[in-house]
Amino acid sequence: MRAELDDHPSHLPAHAPRGVWGAVMLAIDGRGTVDWEAMEETIARLCASGVDGIYSNGTACEFHCQTEPEFDRLCALVAAIGGRARLPFQIGISQSNPRVARERLMRVSALRPAAVQFTLPDWWPPSDGEVMRFVGGLCETAPDMPLVLYNPPHAKRRLTLEAIARLRAAVPSLVGAKLPGGDPGWYADMRGELPGFSVFVPGHTLATGIAQGAHGSYSNVACLNPKGAVLWWQTIRTDVAAAAEVETRIQALLATHVLPFRARYDVSDAALDKAMAAAGGWAPLGPRLLWPYSSVPDEAIATLAEAARMTFPEWWQ
Repeated sequence: MRAELDDHPSHLPAHAPRGVWGAVMLAIDGRGTVDWEAMEETIARLCASGVDGIYSNGTACEFHCQTEPEFDRLCALVAAIGGRARLPFQIGISQSNPRVARERLMRVSALRPAAVQFTLPDWWPPSDGEVMRFVGGLCETAPDMPLVLYNPPHAKRRLTLEAIARLRAAVPSLVGAKLPGGDPGWYADMRGELPGFSVFVPGHTLATGIAQGAHGSYSNVACLNPKGAVLWWQTIRTDVAAAAEVETRIQALLATHVLPFRARYDVSDAALDKAMAAAGGWAPLGPRLLWPYSSVPDEAIATLAEAARMTFPEWWQ
C-alpha cells in the first residue's frame, strides 16, 4: 500500500465503516415469496464468514421490491442475528418516496444499526437544495444515527465529490458513501475533498481503491463467496502485488461469465448478484428475484459455478 496515502483507514473516526461488508440477499421460494427460514440460515452464514459487517436493503437485497411488512421483518431478522453474532450491521432505508424513507429511518433506529444507508429520492432528480433538505431531514429525524450515502451509477442524481463534501459539512451524521470509484484523478480529488470520510468502492475494484485511499467495499465479490472476499481483503492489506493479481482474476471472471448475462437474459444488476450467490453455493440462495424482475436461469448457474471454482480454487478449499 502506498506509504504517502493521505487518508489511511486508520485515520477514520472510530464509528466510520471500513473493510469488507457482505450483502444480505433474499431467498425466494417457489411461490415467488421470501423464504424466511432460508433467510435466517443465509444471514447466519454471512455473519460467520469473517466479513467486517453485513448490510441489508441494498440493490442485491431488492429493496425496491419489498413491501413495508417485508422490510420490517427483514430488518428485525438482520438485527437479531447480527446482534447475536456481535457483528456490525447496517440497514438500507432507500425508497423512491423520501417521506417513506424517513419513516423507515424512524422505525429502524430502535434496532440500533451501526449506520443506515440511503439513496437520494429518484422519481424526480432532486435539486441541490432538495438534496440538502432531504439528508438534513434524515439527520434531524435520527440525530445520533450515522448515515451512509449510496449514490450508484444509475442514480438519477449523481453527486460530485465536491457536492458530497458540502453535504458532509452541513450534515454531521453523514460518515460515508458508497461510490463507483474512478480513475487516479478521481481518487486524488476524493482524498482532497473527503479526508476522514469513509468511501466504499465496488468490490471488484477493491485492491485498486484501497491503494488509492478508499476504505472498503459493500462487496459484490462477497455475493459470490464471502470467505473469498475476506481472504482477498487480508491479502490487500499485506501483499499489494498478490492482491492486484486476484483483482485481475475477479474482473476477468465478471467480464467473461457474469456481465454477459445482462444482454443475454435482459436482467438487472440485482440478478447478477443473485446469480453469483447461487453459483457460490455458500447459502440457500437461488438466482430468482421478486416479481416482476427477470433472473438468470437455473441452467446458467452451473457453468458460472464451475468457472468460479476454476478461477479461485483457494476460495473453495
